[in-house]
Amino acid sequence: MITTSGDASNAPYFGSIGSQGVFVREIEQALINKKIDVAVHSYKDLPTSSTSELHVVAVPARADPADTLLIRSEQADPDEGFLPIQKNATVGTASARRQIWVKHMRPDLNVTSLRGNVPTRIQKLRENRYDAILLASAGIERLQSSQLTDAPELNLADFTCVRLDPNVFVPAPAQGAIALQCRSDDAEIGRMLTPLDEPITRGAVEAERRLLSHVEGGCELAFGSFCEKKQNQSEMVAMIEKNGQILK
Repeated sequence: MITTSGDASNAPYFGSIGSQGVFVREIEQALINKKIDVAVHSYKDLPTSSTSELHVVAVPARADPADTLLIRSEQADPDEGFLPIQKNATVGTASARRQIWVKHMRPDLNVTSLRGNVPTRIQKLRENRYDAILLASAGIERLQSSQLTDAPELNLADFTCVRLDPNVFVPAPAQGAIALQCRSDDAEIGRMLTPLDEPITRGAVEAERRLLSHVEGGCELAFGSFCEKKQNQSEMVAMIEKNGQILK
């Protein structure tokens, strides 16, 4: 079991944890030191620049890249439009990007810190500490498709679940994608993992990450990008907060 500095930190917001790579640094070091042979990362946690000793050899098919708004049902209000939650409600998230997107779209909402794994965050919502919380759709999807399907903390029947269109509430670059990483000189492991690569997913997330590399800022940066293939071309949407303004 490897605990990263990002996992171990009790900082209320991701941006206050530290530099880039806080959720992968210890795992990558274990890979370099040959304590492990393969690292499985949430691709959005990987910095856009990495050591030449390591290589992302495969990017499997992407899960849902969108964010999901979970609302305590008594706080839902469809008349409020894209973010259908009652006025002046409290929304939990530790992501700078999500915080700023919410405040831009709904200045009346109160956005506060929310840390912990997915079941812990959902439990805090169930305990009425928040009126709504924001989560990556992929995290919910993966847990519900695992052996934890029957876990009571993952039962969302009591909540209003709203998938936020990634072309509007733009997700983090590579959100929903997994990166399989090995040592660059380990040809055998590379050959084993290569068949898991899904070219359309890899092309989309690498395009999103190339754009991120021009505005690199780690967890504290309010930046989102989303690329999808439509017919014979790829379309990209991006959002960034700069000097108090949202640019898209």
